[in-house]
Order: sequence, then structure tokens, then C-alpha cells
Amino acid sequence: MKLYFVGAGPGDPELLTLKAARLLSECVCCIYAGSLVPETVTGMVNKDAVLYDSSRMTLDQIIATMKSYADKDCTVVRLHTGEPSLYGAIGEQMARLDACGIEYEIVPGVSSYQAAAAALKCELTVPGGSQTVILSRVAGRTPVPKEQSLGNIAPLKATLCLFLSVGAMDTIVKELSPHYGSDCPVAVVMYASRKNQKVVRGTLITIAEQIAKSDIKKTAMVIIGEALSGSQSESYLYNKFFSHEYRDAQS
Repeated sequence: MKLYFVGAGPGDPELLTLKAARLLSECVCCIYAGSLVPETVTGMVNKDAVLYDSSRMTLDQIIATMKSYADKDCTVVRLHTGEPSLYGAIGEQMARLDACGIEYEIVPGVSSYQAAAAALKCELTVPGGSQTVILSRVAGRTPVPKEQSLGNIAPLKATLCLFLSVGAMDTIVKELSPHYGSDCPVAVVMYASRKNQKVVRGTLITIAEQIAKSDIKKTAMVIIGEALSGSQSESYLYNKFFSHEYRDAQS
């Protein structure tokens, strides 16, 4: 028996890796995050497989289900939305599996922040601009270390990609405006890559009201930074006056 933590990607089934698609077609059991993984992805699971919706399960129940297949010669997929290593709660599952002596493998997936950047047609790191991308979230029922609060990371003026935070736009605006400026561009992408994808663009001074008037409540990525402005310098990489290992500079 082998258990796989599989990244389901942001929702578009064509963004699954080839390996992820193969495992879904072969698995005997699939435990998936029903509150997040769309039917377009779960529809790729082997039609004879047993499906369990983990949104209705506790950690104990999830591990017990995994263990029940441990002695069977079959493939079990634990399907997580996006990229499992980001806010996927896989650490606690792996710790339990290690204690049980159950082997597992992790199959990466496309993250929602990548799908959101694609939807916005933007580069998150830009020549002459931000060279740092921070993946974070606003504190909610799950706290964030004080050192990593928005107010403490804001002075870096990096491109911010905030997960699980669209419901805290007032806090985002309050914490970031003194450092980024009220006219800093902001974009919110709901259901990135899916057919019902929705994009709202604004600035720190307008975005809270825009979101309040929209139907965006969750499953959205918030991106903040000057990288969204579209104005940037050209890179050195393809500059004809810039030489490197593979090309000489033109005089």
C-alpha cells in the first residue's frame, strides 16, 4: 500500500500534474477536501474508488481511514487543494502516519497564488522592482506569530500574496497603507483558474469597499504590490548589451 498526498491545483483539472492525474485514475481510495476541491477534479478519480469528504471528518477519522487501507495492496490518494505544502495541514497527518509506520509520498500541485498571477497576467517579481514574494495570511481563528504580522512584514514592500484573508480587507488596508501607500494596486482573485473565476482590481484605498459590495467571501487570493501596476524596467537577461555564459554582449 502507498499513500500519496496529492496537490489538486487551484481547480482547473488541466492544471493537475501528469502524476496527479495518473494517481487519481488508479487509486482505490480518495480522501479529498470537499469544501475546496471542485467536482471537475474529483470527477477524475477512478470510478470504482471509494471517496471520503474530509471536510466532514476529524483528524482521527482521516488517519483511521488511511490505516484501514494500510494492509491492502492499493493506492490511496489524500487530495488537497492547491499545493499541499501551503496551508494544507499535512504536517499533522504525516506525523500520525510516521507513528503508524505507514509510507507516503507528496505530489506537488499548482498553488492558487500562481493561478491568480496567471489570471492577472502579471509577474510577481519585476526587474527594478520587487524581488521578493511573501506568502502569508491575516490572523483569524488560527493565529499568526506576532513577528509575521502584516504590520511587521509591510516595511519590506514585497509582493504580498495573502491566503485565507479576503474577509479581513479592513485590517489589510490599515496595516499596509502606511508602508505601501494608499494608491498601491491590489487584486483579489476568487476561484482562480475555474470557469467561475472572478477578478477585482483596485488600490488599498478602494479595495475594501469594492470587496464589501462584491460576492467574494472566501476561496480568494489577495495580491498586493507595485508588481501589479504593469510598469517595469526590462530585465538584463535579454538585453543585447548584457553578456552572460550563453551570449556575448553586442557592442
